[in-house]
Amino acid sequence: MEILKTPTVQWGAAAAPQPGRKTPTLQWGAAEAPLPGQNESGDRFLVEPFNNGVLIAVVDALGHGHRAAQIAAQTIDTLARHACDSVTALVRRCHEMLHDRHGATMSLASLDWPSRRMTWLGIGNVAGVLVPHAFVAEARVKHLLVRGGVVGGDLPDLQPSTIMLAHGDTLIVATDGIDEQFADQLPQDLTPQPLAEHIFAHYAKSTDDALVLVARYGVAADERGP
Repeated sequence: MEILKTPTVQWGAAAAPQPGRKTPTLQWGAAEAPLPGQNESGDRFLVEPFNNGVLIAVVDALGHGHRAAQIAAQTIDTLARHACDSVTALVRRCHEMLHDRHGATMSLASLDWPSRRMTWLGIGNVAGVLVPHAFVAEARVKHLLVRGGVVGGDLPDLQPSTIMLAHGDTLIVATDGIDEQFADQLPQDLTPQPLAEHIFAHYAKSTDDALVLVARYGVAADERGP
């Protein structure tokens, strides 16, 4: 008999520190649950604003249960305390912390408010896709590069990519507890939290911890023009 997961859901928003005519914003939602039979999950996420932007992170500690949950929590704490660092520096910090310990995979996206650029770096098996603001059924979702490796173990060359964001662009980040086909048929009319719940309901595996985070970039209406 298949054991169904009941996800924990969270949502929120962030904005540039000095609201005005040019006010970038971020709305986000998440759904997550541990492996059935476990009380804690080794999958964690972070949405952490800093002076000129916001850091988005999803971490998947190796293994399951309490030990994995501890490692994931410590990794998220390290990322939160240094959110304004570059994604490369953040991965190196976590690598040093996790060295010779329980490793983790992770994907990071650092959004810079002034330039409207997102810097992305993925290590391991935490998938990321960017859905364009003009999304239609036949539009191509951009699958973001994730390099094989383990933070705290076999770390690959760190080569982040930079993407210019437009109003309505949506970033979706998911651990390997979410089936990799989640981006094949995305609904077009859902805000971040319902979209995260939809993905979880249809693609979460019953054999692993699972987490999906959806974050949508926006700008003030008067800046977008008519």
